[in-house]
Amino acid sequence: MSDTAAQATSWDYLIRGAKVFDGSGALPAREDIAIADGKIAARAPELDPSKASKVIDGTDRWAMPGLFDIHTHYDLELEVAPGLPESVRHGTTTVVIANCSLGLAFGAQRKEGADPIVDCYARVENIPKDVLRATADKVDWHNPKEYMQHLNKLNLGPNLVTMVPHSMLRIEVMGFDASISRDPTEDELVAMEELLDKAMDNGYAGFSTDALPFHYLANQPNTRKTIPTQFAKYYEIKRLTDVVRRKGGIWQATPPKDSTIGTIKTFLLSCGRLHGKPLKTTVVAALDVQSNRKIVRLARLLARILNSRFLKGDFHLQALAAPFKTWSDGAVTPLSEEIEELRILNETELEDRETRCKILNDPEYIEKFKAMWMHGKQGFGLARIKRLLRLEDYAFNRTLADMTIDICPLKEWEGLTFAEVFDRVRAANAGNTSQLTDSEHSLIKDYFTQVQDEADFVLAMLRAFDRDLSWYTVSANRNETVVRKLLMDRQLLPGFNDSGAHLTNMAFYDGNLRALKLASDGGDADVAYMVRRLTSDPAKVFGVKGGTINVGDQADLILIDPSALRRMDHNNTVKRQYREEFQHEQLVNRTDGVVPLVMIAGHAAWNGDDFEPSLGTTKMGTVLETTF
Repeated sequence: MSDTAAQATSWDYLIRGAKVFDGSGALPAREDIAIADGKIAARAPELDPSKASKVIDGTDRWAMPGLFDIHTHYDLELEVAPGLPESVRHGTTTVVIANCSLGLAFGAQRKEGADPIVDCYARVENIPKDVLRATADKVDWHNPKEYMQHLNKLNLGPNLVTMVPHSMLRIEVMGFDASISRDPTEDELVAMEELLDKAMDNGYAGFSTDALPFHYLANQPNTRKTIPTQFAKYYEIKRLTDVVRRKGGIWQATPPKDSTIGTIKTFLLSCGRLHGKPLKTTVVAALDVQSNRKIVRLARLLARILNSRFLKGDFHLQALAAPFKTWSDGAVTPLSEEIEELRILNETELEDRETRCKILNDPEYIEKFKAMWMHGKQGFGLARIKRLLRLEDYAFNRTLADMTIDICPLKEWEGLTFAEVFDRVRAANAGNTSQLTDSEHSLIKDYFTQVQDEADFVLAMLRAFDRDLSWYTVSANRNETVVRKLLMDRQLLPGFNDSGAHLTNMAFYDGNLRALKLASDGGDADVAYMVRRLTSDPAKVFGVKGGTINVGDQADLILIDPSALRRMDHNNTVKRQYREEFQHEQLVNRTDGVVPLVMIAGHAAWNGDDFEPSLGTTKMGTVLETTF
């Protein structure tokens, strides 16, 4: 380019002729978008291409603000891969971290032999301990202000929104052992209030807690204790959320699953009628659970009541746009923690197969396991009726026909359901071995000859393969029509992707694209609504700038190929890959072709079918400013 031409150029990029969904919820318009110095410089039906250094053809494309992922656990990955490529490739330009009371705001917190990052994350988020230790070893900050400074020094891909994690706040003030054994003193509670208040002055968007009763610590001697936040009583939560209410921030929470009264009492904290001012509250999660269909109905009813004109709440349930498909490595899976007979297997170290084998062969354990597995599957009692009506207490799916083998040392069984393998085992034990391979015959002889029922069979599978067996099931969101209704409900906010956690157990990095695909069935009006729910609405809920592409806004925007979106098989995007950053396998998603362009603060991060080399090596995003 000549000097004269360079002087005439005013824009870095010009996107021409795209159908623009601007995040407001309004119907789209065909427009050009100019980007300069990291911001939206102009939007109009037709702009002069000669003023741009690079022109991008947006014909037959949708343009929209970059998407928000409101529930991630990227706190650890940011330290080894700050570009967050597995989210960026699917159009995510802003992520919320420090959810579920867990985060790095107070550093490693390694004192008196405790290792809180490892202890709190390993089982709750199913991240291997060696990955966690490697991150904790690099931590060189000690308080929320230093952590904020650290985050802003990283070569961020997406923008960040971060909260103060309650488990770590408790540990910081009370010490690790006290945080999981007693209530805080008044002085300690005041100290927590002051730390939370100061952190929000430093740019933290709010405060996160957790009450799911199956979130356990990973290190001995505390493997039968839950994470620190769960030791907090109502009074402590109220005192701390009052700080958030006063500051105008947000409270992220999970419900006390087994207590309806506790759930209602806790979430009434959102209501301005009772507490003088509404408290912005976002809660995990609205799922159509296969084993208990009433849960999602009660959740939606609770949201409507809390947000009613009478109670004046500001309550937002998070909704997952995908079937809740989870993988298990043997018995290791997030949902197994809710059942004692499976949880005891997760209390062991991942590498300790010997101890798990001892447990699986213990006569007392076998009796308890069989009673659990067959509960409600036989006879005519209340448990049987509840199972038939899909009103069970467990979210864990115990139906063999729904459990599909993904990876197995015996390759002949890959792709089969547990029910199909169980039939082969029973046939073999009845003397019908004509259809078996030599490998099958040998394995059944070694491990399955004593199998009498399906509980025996599951025990035999765990003994034979341990964590070398990977299987999956869909425990919620099977009905696409129901999922779409949840996503379009104004009381709910699309999210709960859990990005960055559960490395080999789930993958919803493309959850926002799945939401767009489901919305597209209703035409432009529904797409416009969903774009708003994925962009400007979460920005407003979390109290940060972003989510729009008006002139002067930071240029966080994406292009979508609507034809590719419609063709996307959004129920089958999960792939398994090895991540060098973790030295570990991870389940990820692939939706290549759906998102032709991802731009963060005017930087192209994803272009066509590959990442720009600058992603992760050049700072693109930032910690977004809070607006309260």
